[in-house]
Amino acid sequence: MKRQWWHGKIAYQIYPKSFCDSDGDGIGDIRGIIGKLDYLKELGVDIIWISPIYQSPFIDQGYDISDYYKIDPAFGTMEDFDQLLAEAKKRDMYLLMDLVINHCSDKHEWFQKALREPEGEYGKYFYFEKGKDGKAPSNYRSYFGGSVWEPVPGTDLYYLHLFAKEQPDLNWENPKVLEELFRMVNWWLDKGLAGFRIDAIMNVKKTEGFPDYEPDGDDGLVMCTRMIEEAEGIGGLFQKLKQETFEKHDAFTVAEVFNMKEGELEKFIGDEGYFSTMFDFAPLMAMAGGHGWYDAPGYDFFRWRQALMKSQTECGENVFYANIIENHDEPRGASTYLPEYAQNNDGTKMLATVSILLRGLPFLYQGQEIGMKNCKMKDIDEYNDIDTKNQYKIAREAGLSEEEAMYICFKHSRDNARTPMQWNAEENAGFTAGIPWMKLNPNYKEINVETEEKDSGSVLSYYKKLLALRKQEEYREVFTYGDFVPEMGAQEQMLFAFHRKKEQQDILVAANFGKEEIVLSLEKKGKMLLKNQEGVLIQENTLIQGNTLIQGNRLILPSCGAAVIEL
Repeated sequence: MKRQWWHGKIAYQIYPKSFCDSDGDGIGDIRGIIGKLDYLKELGVDIIWISPIYQSPFIDQGYDISDYYKIDPAFGTMEDFDQLLAEAKKRDMYLLMDLVINHCSDKHEWFQKALREPEGEYGKYFYFEKGKDGKAPSNYRSYFGGSVWEPVPGTDLYYLHLFAKEQPDLNWENPKVLEELFRMVNWWLDKGLAGFRIDAIMNVKKTEGFPDYEPDGDDGLVMCTRMIEEAEGIGGLFQKLKQETFEKHDAFTVAEVFNMKEGELEKFIGDEGYFSTMFDFAPLMAMAGGHGWYDAPGYDFFRWRQALMKSQTECGENVFYANIIENHDEPRGASTYLPEYAQNNDGTKMLATVSILLRGLPFLYQGQEIGMKNCKMKDIDEYNDIDTKNQYKIAREAGLSEEEAMYICFKHSRDNARTPMQWNAEENAGFTAGIPWMKLNPNYKEINVETEEKDSGSVLSYYKKLLALRKQEEYREVFTYGDFVPEMGAQEQMLFAFHRKKEQQDILVAANFGKEEIVLSLEKKGKMLLKNQEGVLIQENTLIQGNTLIQGNRLILPSCGAAVIEL
């Protein structure tokens, strides 16, 4: 595996609208981020990914871009952004922007010109198709519900949008579109960006002719992913994107990839892959529903552990995943990947231990380091997210009561991750001096940065120790490049344990997700590097096998206990 500058780093995602507001308008901004760079540096962060701050109507929270070259005034100015780049560089930190190039906003100049003349030059920047027998060109359902085809008033044409109707898909078969996109990517990299997180990139290749498929729901539609999965030749587009942009700047890229074909992992993120890395969504997919949130099976420790173990084992020595437990599109990890009885500080630290020490690049999401949790809303109107409103509607139409549908939103909504960052216990959690754009989680009085910085036993203090251990000179190599080896003992128990091994080093990471104490026999002597609670102990253990006396150790793991042990 080629060594890269980003290996051994820690990444952190900022959702700028909810991170820190510097001017009191209730919306987080670039100057707010600048003011918190020292906090992130002290935490142990090296790479910062900033969700979209481009000019946008915010139909989908900035993932509908109306001008790729402008900063939206809600977040500040281009001068503010240049200062952010400079301040990050002073601290040896790297900035990533979100790259949203499957679609743009319907307010983008390109699309406005296309609507005026669908058969003209800019019409070919998008997908305009004639309807069939007075209906849409094909029967695909968008990610946000309803048809992917929107009629163009006064014509027999429809335009394609795999997401909201305000997010028309760009036509990647048109060389002029690629030329425009590549120019824009290089413009940002020339400014000093270290790279990009690449949004929804698997959607750029469409199946020619847009054929109909067998419906998978009562609405007569089929999920648009069916068409995406059938598409051929996406690798050629990715290779061109890499060669024309990222490769020229030694840029780091992390892709949001779903629906990858079997056996293509190294093509995507190997040494010569299209991208540097991609997020491991295996744990998330292990809990996905067939028709929506309402029929999702929910958390199952054994299914979750199996999914993680499988993806870690499959990536072997040649690729790095980006490991996450939450992001702006998911609910909070501490409310999702822990049993109810473990949703406390010990459980949150335990989840952090296994997540951060997996093989790959750790990505934290703002507030994860203090243990922020899902936020209950009174009614559906308190939610802002377009997808949450759609999922609520689907659940109600499936027969769920209002109370049941609201509970599903509480468990799954993307807005759980978008409530404002909790900086202190004062009014509005120190996020803003004004009125927050979105409801704060009422638990900010207890869960906040200022309180946890003063408490050596807090979740935040534990995260700092954990990140420091991963980057410590003595262990940096084994945690960065060491093999991932599952600990196969006690597989029937709620034990998540694995080794990180490199040459003579052997580090055991073990966590007890169960209610009862687990005792794990260690064949070698162990040195405790980190533990999340006092009850986690290594005891000397004398075993007699026949006439042989064996000196060993045993690890005592109480419920929600986690340990990192050098063997």
